Amino acid sequence: MEFIFLAVLLMVPVVYLILTVGQVQGGAYAVVGASDQAAKVFVLHSDLPQAQQAAEQAVHMAMEDMGFDPDNAQLTISCDGGCFTAGSTVRAYVELRVELPVVGAVPGVNATAATVDSTSTQKVGRFK
Repeated sequence: MEFIFLAVLLMVPVVYLILTVGQVQGGAYAVVGASDQAAKVFVLHSDLPQAQQAAEQAVHMAMEDMGFDPDNAQLTISCDGGCFTAGSTVRAYVELRVELPVVGAVPGVNATAATVDSTSTQKVGRFK
């Protein structure tokens, strides 16, 4: 009886730790993919509103594909020189607040396990 009690007492935190680390790792993969795709789609457009909207949509889709709430992600685009000038560099920075497993599903509770981020760079090509 004591063994079962101690086993459960020790295993629950270990399992929760594994779930949390997996959630953070998944968030890291999600921001890498989101920033890469956001930079790629941004340079494909020729005007700022369309480019920004396409980049935000790419981040939204990447977060949903990885099972994260897109509202927890934030996209920042910065450019060296003109954003649409051939040869200039566009940087997409995505930051994601990763919630704790199980606890994050409780309404009104804002428990963050970690914040992960990623930056991707894309050059604007001469030909579009």
